[in-house]
Amino acid sequence: MNIDHIRNATAVVEYAGKKFLIDPMLGEKGTMPPFGTGVGLPPAPREDQNNPLVSLPTSIDDIISNIDAVIVTHLHPDHWDDAAKEALPKEIKIFAQNDNDATEIRSAGFKNVEVLKENTVFEAIQLIKTKGEHGRGEILQHAGQVCGVIFKHSKEKTLYFTGDTVWYQAVQEIIDAHKPEIIVVNAGDNQFLVGGSLIMGKEDLYELYKAAPDAKIIAVHMEAVNHWGLSREELKSFINEKGISSNVSVPDDGESYSF
Repeated sequence: MNIDHIRNATAVVEYAGKKFLIDPMLGEKGTMPPFGTGVGLPPAPREDQNNPLVSLPTSIDDIISNIDAVIVTHLHPDHWDDAAKEALPKEIKIFAQNDNDATEIRSAGFKNVEVLKENTVFEAIQLIKTKGEHGRGEILQHAGQVCGVIFKHSKEKTLYFTGDTVWYQAVQEIIDAHKPEIIVVNAGDNQFLVGGSLIMGKEDLYELYKAAPDAKIIAVHMEAVNHWGLSREELKSFINEKGISSNVSVPDDGESYSF
């Protein structure tokens, strides 16, 4: 398998001979408003900075070339943006987390949208939708439903994309049930100025490591949108202090891993 970390939660994954695009945010730097300015949303850090904060590491054409399927874990614009809707061919296979998301994706003109289940099979690859909680407490009312996904195939290691979730009991149960050998975790501790973490931070990531001490962990969703809370430098210092740097990688945008 090969995992190309693009930016934020966007990745290109080659798995069992098929190529997947995960959570595409393909817009140019600064073309979306900052998060936290919408009606009903709490204020966010860096409210004067438009999203994305950084450019793509390569061209959109390169990113979407020869993609067999797209997985959209939820419809927040840092996971599914207008640029992705415009760039992707309308016939491409797209997996959505639920019927509501699938309907919205179809409304953008996409014709081959399927709801991800716990027993979805695509080209002999098992795709398992996993639970997630996009924060804790009251902030969940704003954050909405999310999912992760596990990839399984007889000739590949088991791969787990956590999606936008904090650490909680269901993540432990997912790891216990499926024993993923590779985990891509959204770990930028993104948050508004009130309400707490929306995704995992460094302490959550340490719990993830303790639950899967033999897995290779790739920490992403960092420094790309205005409400990020944990820098790469800080996370690298933390994993060095904990002595887990051989297990946890913090990629730069455009970095690739093969397993």
